[in-house]
Amino acid sequence: MSEAIAIENVTGTASKPPEAVVRKALLTDVRPLLDLINDYASQGIMLPRTEFELAENIRDFTVALDGSELAGCGALHFYGSRIGEIRSLGVHPAHQHLGAGKRLMEALEAEAIDHGLQSVFAFTYIPGFFAKFGYLEVDRQLLPAKVWKDCLRCPKLQCCDEIAVRKILVAVDLPTPAWGDETGPNGFAILPVVGERWPRK
Repeated sequence: MSEAIAIENVTGTASKPPEAVVRKALLTDVRPLLDLINDYASQGIMLPRTEFELAENIRDFTVALDGSELAGCGALHFYGSRIGEIRSLGVHPAHQHLGAGKRLMEALEAEAIDHGLQSVFAFTYIPGFFAKFGYLEVDRQLLPAKVWKDCLRCPKLQCCDEIAVRKILVAVDLPTPAWGDETGPNGFAILPVVGERWPRK
């Protein structure tokens, strides 16, 4: 199983007022992020994280705030220059109904577009949430970068029950890819085989 992107407690509707405020994460957010993510990890929803891992990857994260308190979080992780993953997306049970899930998704997708990504994907237990944003279910085997890079550390590797979803952000004519940045017909990155000479003859 790949790293969990489960958002069972994320709602896609916002009640007014109030409304969550979304911004990029800061190092001062590491401790509340650690508590939120590892609480979900204890339920088998996300992979556990260490304080060092979160600090090292803090620039991937966007947070939703309810006043001064962390209401939710999500991260955008890059796989090459054309595809990214939305991961670690969740809302604290005490801060639901603020539209945090919706606002986090919108912010992460906007960030992906700003960086020139062609598509984004996620692994989730509730594909219906992602479907509201235009995501379609895909075969997880089409995501080799994700499966082999991150999933090896997951205890559910051999019995993954998450669903892979993907969304095309921008349809463009792409130039000839550089090494390690080739895209297949399905829009997913193709990684060179370890030990294989490149370019292929």
